[in-house]
Amino acid sequence: MASKLLRAVILGPPGSGKGTVCQRIAQNLGLQHLSSGHFLRENIKANTEVGDMAKQYIEKGLLVPDHLITRLMLSELENRRGQHWLLDGFPRTLVQAEALDKICDLDLVITLNIPFETLKDRLSRRWIHPSSGRVYNLDFNPPHVHGIDDITGEPLIQQEDDKPEAVAARLRQYKDAA
Repeated sequence: MASKLLRAVILGPPGSGKGTVCQRIAQNLGLQHLSSGHFLRENIKANTEVGDMAKQYIEKGLLVPDHLITRLMLSELENRRGQHWLLDGFPRTLVQAEALDKICDLDLVITLNIPFETLKDRLSRRWIHPSSGRVYNLDFNPPHVHGIDDITGEPLIQQEDDKPEAVAARLRQYKDAA
């Protein structure tokens, strides 16, 4: 007899550590770590229709609209019907949560509550390896060589929406939508 599939979600604002927590849980429990950010980067890089539309919002520092991110994530979940998974970065809004609820029953929801001041500090110190999405923080997870990815040796970037002037607006936007 087959065992029940585990369906779980980690919720939290940008910079709360969702990706790090998801990686650890997924690895320890044998779950697929499904990151909305990863899927967005893949689709942007592949110049898919969804990727091209999402890129227009991201470049303006806006959240990808519900209909677009929901379309992307539900398609990815459909491709993983027979797998255990842990969602990271989806759902972020009530509309997204309702769409997810229509296609599956969740077993577990974990919410990360981090003070916004802490998030501002974390985000403004965050650097990314663009092609992999690997995240570094200059305070508690710095690269071995400043500005260089530990694995590939390629340059790291600071995303526009992680720069100090954009962080407060991004957190307000999350608070209003989540």
